[in-house]
Amino acid sequence: MIGTDAVLAGVDVGGTNTKVLLASPTLDVVDRIDLPTPAHAGGAAIVGAALGAVTELLERHGGSLAGVGVGAAGVVDADTGTVLVTGNSFTGWAGYGVVDAVASALGVPATLDNDVNAFLLGEVATGAVAGEPDVLGMTLGTGVGGALVLGGVLFAGPRGAAGEIGHVPGFGDALCTCGQVGHLETIAGARGIADRHAERTGRRLSARAVAEAARAGDPDAAAVFETAGWGLARAALLTAGILDVTTVVIGGGIARSWDLLEPATARAIAAEPPVSGASIRLAQSALGADAVALGAAARVRDLVLGGAPAL
Repeated sequence: MIGTDAVLAGVDVGGTNTKVLLASPTLDVVDRIDLPTPAHAGGAAIVGAALGAVTELLERHGGSLAGVGVGAAGVVDADTGTVLVTGNSFTGWAGYGVVDAVASALGVPATLDNDVNAFLLGEVATGAVAGEPDVLGMTLGTGVGGALVLGGVLFAGPRGAAGEIGHVPGFGDALCTCGQVGHLETIAGARGIADRHAERTGRRLSARAVAEAARAGDPDAAAVFETAGWGLARAALLTAGILDVTTVVIGGGIARSWDLLEPATARAIAAEPPVSGASIRLAQSALGADAVALGAAARVRDLVLGGAPAL
């Protein structure tokens, strides 16, 4: 049981920054700290920096720490609490036993999830799709990540790759960062948006600058976002057709251009609605930069309360 003075810690480990927050058992944020991730100093240093922030927050606010949830970029084994694979943004992170290190240091239960899974758990627990039992989550950052909640439970799949809609083919013929061709990431991630605009114009702009140009009436920039919206619609329609999941929550930096993405996505869905006749609900993340850390906190809360097990 969680006591009345209990708090939960949620940690979001990114390649550049780590966000650490304290939350109440109802997932109200008490306080947060953002700090640089010592990404090339090894797993012990990465976890140590996060634990230092947890300790600082506890010293500020008191309370009894009930558990720590961690969301981390890369491929993780949630069963063993270990990071399996990371990009070149990290050194000495793959293979590190995060859960064992956190639990040993603080003496409380700990959980580990992929950051996109944690994002979706946060939005389902207390965000834009709170209480929804069946949801596709997509994060539009440098690339495109995906996750699924089915029947109110995170569905990771037998190999942990369920929901990875960003790396499904059928979205054109551009080369993806993973080495394959035509993935959603090539048209809806920040790198893909910049690349597609450069192909059309010969000018290299950031995805944010492409969005600004689209708002200013640049037809090439507008076309790039129209294509991104078509891709998001196709992802939603594939999910609706295969799983009968018709609620989609979208986060990440590119989702801040919701004024461009949402109309384009809605137009594409209206042109080819689900065969079931059900309407698709598109929601922008309500938790913003807190989503991953809050989702991690929600996961460890479920573990401590004896609810859904850590997957």
